[in-house]
Amino acid sequence: MEQKFPLPPFTKETALQKVQLAEDAWNSKDPQRVSLVYTVDTTWRNRDQFINGREEVIRFLTKKWEKELDYKLKKELWSFTDNHIAVCFEYEWHDQAGNWFRSYGNELWEFNADGLMQRRLAAINDVPINYKDRKFRDKEDILLAC
Repeated sequence: MEQKFPLPPFTKETALQKVQLAEDAWNSKDPQRVSLVYTVDTTWRNRDQFINGREEVIRFLTKKWEKELDYKLKKELWSFTDNHIAVCFEYEWHDQAGNWFRSYGNELWEFNADGLMQRRLAAINDVPINYKDRKFRDKEDILLAC
């Protein structure tokens, strides 16, 4: 039996843990790793796309991170109940042409009893930004900006 801890019902502490684990996984930019926190038959709405199952999740994330280069994400717990968590997030990335964006969004997550996410609903907006206006910089970027 597949389980991903922490398991519902969530407390504030375990909901915060789940959010941090998700942030860490997505920042790995490893579609296979990320897919393992979802049920085999997971359903997503991501912007205007509908994704069904882990295999589609892997394909979706592979394409995403081929387009969204130098992706860096920060998630924040918004609320939670027994087996639901709501998060707000922002992430930065650039395209092949070097245009930078900050993407803002909200996600609603529903988990099964084994702690796997069975449903993810995401609303996301992209805002063009200047390179110098980035929030999520690596140490090397900060040194270059000085």
